[in-house]
Amino acid sequence: MKYAYYPGCSLESTAWDFDKSTRAVCAALGIELQEIPDWVCCGSTPAHTSNASLAVALPTMNLQKAQAMNLPVMTACASCYARLRTANHKIENDPQERERTRRITEKDYDGSTPVRHVLDVLVNDFGLDAIRAKIQRPLEGLRVASYYGCLLTRPPEVVAFDNPEQPSCMDELLAAAGAKPVEWPYKTECCGASLSMTNTHVVSRLGHKLLSMATRAGAQCIAVACPLCQVNLDLRQGDAKKAHGDLPETPALYVTQLLGLALGLSAEELGIGALSVNADSLLNEYAGVSSAPGGTA
Repeated sequence: MKYAYYPGCSLESTAWDFDKSTRAVCAALGIELQEIPDWVCCGSTPAHTSNASLAVALPTMNLQKAQAMNLPVMTACASCYARLRTANHKIENDPQERERTRRITEKDYDGSTPVRHVLDVLVNDFGLDAIRAKIQRPLEGLRVASYYGCLLTRPPEVVAFDNPEQPSCMDELLAAAGAKPVEWPYKTECCGASLSMTNTHVVSRLGHKLLSMATRAGAQCIAVACPLCQVNLDLRQGDAKKAHGDLPETPALYVTQLLGLALGLSAEELGIGALSVNADSLLNEYAGVSSAPGGTA
């Protein structure tokens, strides 16, 4: 299994631990990632709120390069995934959009390069049975709230690989790793996304709402698959509690980090030491590891 890997800007900066754990998990499973050469920013949130043509052209430049590699694209960032898929959708369904993009990029593109999220690849390409066979350190009994956020399942006509209202792929993946996904109603609620930098009070309120519900559902940690979700539930957790009421500390880990632990990888290999909310007690109890470099329980 081989994919053209698009890390995107977040995974080369604030979400480096998502990149590290994604690469480590794929390597452990024998999934080959070939990074798209000279990739550029997909535009993320700013482009599609300010320049509609640029919001399609930027991701298309990466899709054109992947097409030349003759490989499907795999990305981990939910925002990058949404922008790449949206570009394909618009170009496939709007001849005028395709022509505008051709003029901007100086190259024609037909919208045919497949774009997959790492969750989709793990669950639907590699397969849950194959993952179960690779588990070395099952996270037996760890109660996890799977948090999908806004962009992985909506809009369904663009990104559909799971149910848009009741997604289950992350729950299934964590269950295969031995964890116990909890039932909770906020798995696709918004965390505030990039408002973390402009309207922190909104993020604080939404984050507290999510953390409170996860706690009430019995979760010991939250699994995420989006850099902005992780920042808002991890880095901003202290602000949420200060503004809206105290709650138990709830680590927010990338789903690739949790899967990596179950595959036998170390916390260091998965970048878990970057967490703001310390997860050492959970790591020690359920995975027998410490977030300290080279640490084991």
